[in-house]
Amino acid sequence: MPLILGTNSIKDTGYDVANSCRFDGTSAYLHKATSSGNNTKYTFSAWIKRSSSGSQYPRIFGSHTNAGSYVRLNFNRAADGEQFHLYHETSGGASTLLTNRLFRDPTAWMHILVAVDSTDGTANDRMKIYINGVQETSFATRSNPSQNADMCINNSSSTLTVGKKEFPAETSDFFDGYMAEVHYIDGTAYAPTDFGEFDDSGIWKPIEVSGISYGTNGFYLDFEDSANLGNDANGGTDLTEVNLTAADQTPDTCTNNFATLNPLGFAGTIPTFSQGNLNVVVGSGASLYSVPTIGVSSGKWYVEGELEAATADGGTYYVDYGFHDRADVRGQSFYVSDGRMFWLSSWDGKINYRTGGSTTTGLVTGLATLTPGDFFQLYLDMDNELMYWGKNGSLLNTTGVSFNGKESLTGEYFFAFGDQYTNGTHEWGVNFGQGSIDGNAVSNFQDANGFGNFKYNPTVTTDEGSKDFLALCTKNLAEYG
Repeated sequence: MPLILGTNSIKDTGYDVANSCRFDGTSAYLHKATSSGNNTKYTFSAWIKRSSSGSQYPRIFGSHTNAGSYVRLNFNRAADGEQFHLYHETSGGASTLLTNRLFRDPTAWMHILVAVDSTDGTANDRMKIYINGVQETSFATRSNPSQNADMCINNSSSTLTVGKKEFPAETSDFFDGYMAEVHYIDGTAYAPTDFGEFDDSGIWKPIEVSGISYGTNGFYLDFEDSANLGNDANGGTDLTEVNLTAADQTPDTCTNNFATLNPLGFAGTIPTFSQGNLNVVVGSGASLYSVPTIGVSSGKWYVEGELEAATADGGTYYVDYGFHDRADVRGQSFYVSDGRMFWLSSWDGKINYRTGGSTTTGLVTGLATLTPGDFFQLYLDMDNELMYWGKNGSLLNTTGVSFNGKESLTGEYFFAFGDQYTNGTHEWGVNFGQGSIDGNAVSNFQDANGFGNFKYNPTVTTDEGSKDFLALCTKNLAEYG
């Protein structure tokens, strides 16, 4: 199972993408009406990070003129992953590319470029898909357009959409995840090297785009203006935002990948993820914990969030938060997991430790417990082997809980959130620095390196003095992780 970004972003690329836009997978998208442009040539380029796969055909980009004239770029759900799909429906028939390759990873940023030029004399060159700078050549389905075919795009009174099914009246197939550096070009089929390059280690990375002619209907979305996420940074007509707010602007980008909760980390009962994998709901009948996409073996790290909802049993909320080494059967609760873990039990205010199937309770006692609406903080000092818990911005244990001699069996610890009550539900909203909790923007603090946006200060005073805890992102990992 992939744990951190395997390509791009952990290295300093020289060009930094500041912001992305988070799409919630249920209602958020952008759209724009078009006028008459070039019907035979276009380019779409975007960096994306997928979240959960709630939709059967999540759309990245599309265009619609009428029921028999539309374009879509999307993922098709398959048995073991999702295929990338480029599809044109025209009066002359369908043109399509459906990859054999499957895409499964919700942790990594990837660059997608589609270049279409139906005037090209070589049939297989009329539609091209590039993933991270490499052209896709193996297709489960391939149907090339005829030469000079009208590709049903850039038509008068058509609609371009980003993040939703291309039919304007439809409310389905929403994209769930993050997008950055979104370019659409009317009238030119550009190469991937106009948008990215390989570094010395062979990693594909974004470049500062220049010299692009966007044409009549083209646009560039850099998501720099949180009050206008549909702003065309190229100066053209802005896209209209639907169900996007300032909280959907995040610093989680293709040049600085932030941790999210990992939907692949479960077996059996699977929780429901939302908000770009920053919210998780565990339903009735399950007792699970959730961990992020990144574990650490060194450095000092911070995460915060909110217990948004929980079901009480006899007036008690059986919820936990702490640290886990993940050397276990996936999808278990803290109390039955294998491996090693430390957690604060919110029903009795105790910090507990478990290893080898045996639990030691009460390493620290008498701590404040969580109820729905409370905010939590976790601080992990891997360098000094200490762990701290917080509630509503205050440390609960200023003396760190030591895990000296209880080091992770895997060499890494993960933040973790869970419950012990199978007859109810619970919901956690987590912020690794993306700047929102449960869809509400927070921006009171950044970490000591200037990364992330937090409600509470990642720098805290312990009995050992002031400590700088950092956002769990690849730029910090490259230096400290």
